[in-house]
Amino acid sequence: MPQRDDAPIEVTGYAWVPPFARGHVRDIRVRWALEEIGLDYRTRLISAVKRPADYYREQPYGQVPYYREGDVELFESGAIVLHIGEKDERLLPRDPVGRARAIGWLISALNSLEPYIMNMVTIDTFCAGQDWAVLRRPAMVEMMERRLRHLSDALGRKDWLEDRFTVGGLMTVEALRNLDPAQVSIPDNLIAYVARGVARPAFQAALAAQMADFVADEEGMPA
Repeated sequence: MPQRDDAPIEVTGYAWVPPFARGHVRDIRVRWALEEIGLDYRTRLISAVKRPADYYREQPYGQVPYYREGDVELFESGAIVLHIGEKDERLLPRDPVGRARAIGWLISALNSLEPYIMNMVTIDTFCAGQDWAVLRRPAMVEMMERRLRHLSDALGRKDWLEDRFTVGGLMTVEALRNLDPAQVSIPDNLIAYVARGVARPAFQAALAAQMADFVADEEGMPA
C-alpha cells in the first residue's frame, strides 16, 4: 500500500542499516500488520548510528519501531502489533478463546523463541570465530533445535498455529525468519510455515516498503 504523508499512523524506522540486516529491522512487523488490515501509515526515518537525543524520551532504548497514532504512542514491536490487531478481527479474533490463543502465540514468539534465535544470530553473525562463541555454540544449537522440535510438534500439519493467520502467526514467522537453515536444523513444516508467511501479499508489501526506505548512508544522511 502506498505510504501517505498525511496518514494518521506514523512508524519510526532507520534510514540505513548494514545490508545483512535489511528486511529484518523490527519495524517490518508493524508494517506487515498494518498491511494485513489495509491501514495507511507514514514513516519517520532516523539514523541508526546517531540517534536524535530526544528520541530516548520516546523509545527508552533508542531502538525501532516507534508508533504514533494520535494520543497513542507505543514502543516494542509486540505491543504495537497487538495494538494493531485490536483494530481488526482479521489479525486478532473477537471470540475470547481465539483471542487468548493468538495473544499467547505472540508472546511465545517473543519470549520462548526470539531470545534463543537472537543468541544464535549473535554467535554466528556478530561474534563468529571468537573463542567463547565457538565453545558456547554447540549448547546453543542443541537448545535451539529442541525449541524448534517442540514448535514443530505443535504446528503439525496445520498451515498456521491456530485455525487461521493471526498476530501470533505473524510474530512467529518474524522470529523464525532470523534463523539460517545452514546453521541450525529446522523441521520441514516450520520451513514451509515461514514460506507461507513471507508469501503473503501484506508481507511482501511491508518488505518492499522497508527496503525502499533505506536510501541513506551509514550516518543516516541521504545518500
